Amino acid sequence: TGGVLSNVPGGLNQQMMDDEMRAVVTTARTFGRKVAAHAHGVEGVNAALRAGVDSIEHGTFTNEESFRLYKSSGAYYVPTLLAPAAALADGQRGALTQAQYDKARAAAGNAEKSFAEAIRRGVRIAFGTDTGVSPHGRNAEEFALMVRNGMSAALAIRSATVDASELLGISSKVGTIEAGKEADIIAVEGDPTQNVRL
Repeated sequence: TGGVLSNVPGGLNQQMMDDEMRAVVTTARTFGRKVAAHAHGVEGVNAALRAGVDSIEHGTFTNEESFRLYKSSGAYYVPTLLAPAAALADGQRGALTQAQYDKARAAAGNAEKSFAEAIRRGVRIAFGTDTGVSPHGRNAEEFALMVRNGMSAALAIRSATVDASELLGISSKVGTIEAGKEADIIAVEGDPTQNVRL
């Protein structure tokens, strides 16, 4: 779909035809690739899930069919809660066009509602921030937004490690702390499963 910051006539609605999306997925599978769909609007989210994508990036607007499709397809939901929050803040300080600001306002509240419902429904979730919309270096703020909207801190951390590596198809190399795997580990003072902001 269109993006919050994109100036396109279709807004956040579906921008590819169903047969185009199926062709993209089929072609990707031929090359052993996965498909991530940038989708905000519910029609685009659902069409991409029906086409067989591996993940939805944003998934801002959802309905009952969305959650049924996530579950039946096994697709991951990559909520990027930080992106609409950052876009909304930009709009509030006058850095967006009116059309972008209108989309940011609509997206910010709906993103959190969709995420909270996805948790309740047991949808597979992987961490993502769309950093670039928000300033680089602040992407860890996504953890606090996930926890604020109903995910446990431990599962939020897992979404960025175990679950993200599974979505990307690289869990044999990264994602868990095991002998022989690549490591990128930090230590913090305190218990991040009790306070994810650590």
